[in-house]
Amino acid sequence: VQLVESGGGTVQTGGSLRLSCAASGDTPSINGMAWHRLQTHRQFLGQAPELIALIILKNGITNYDDSVKGRFTISRDDVKNTLYLQMNNLQPEDTATYYCVALDNQSKGYWGPGTQVTVSS
Repeated sequence: VQLVESGGGTVQTGGSLRLSCAASGDTPSINGMAWHRLQTHRQFLGQAPELIALIILKNGITNYDDSVKGRFTISRDDVKNTLYLQMNNLQPEDTATYYCVALDNQSKGYWGPGTQVTVSS
């Protein structure tokens, strides 16, 4: 499975962005997909990216971290094999590198290279 994110950029506080993640390869093996992010301070501390949103593909069930609940929406287009993250009311603390992650039916994880989101105050 190969993943490529797009849609990152710089926005002002309160703005919106939509991230996309195009999946290719053995996509029928994917059970779930998620967005993780790595904020600068976590990177300096040597911490791993944090899970912020996930979706179970067979039933569409979603879950969000409290920090993004009500502002971010995860969705997918099965025809295009693409995962999305609609981000509204962006805040400076949302500045991070955002990663798309897929989990297959063998519980193996695949990561995209990431896309940078910067929110200016």
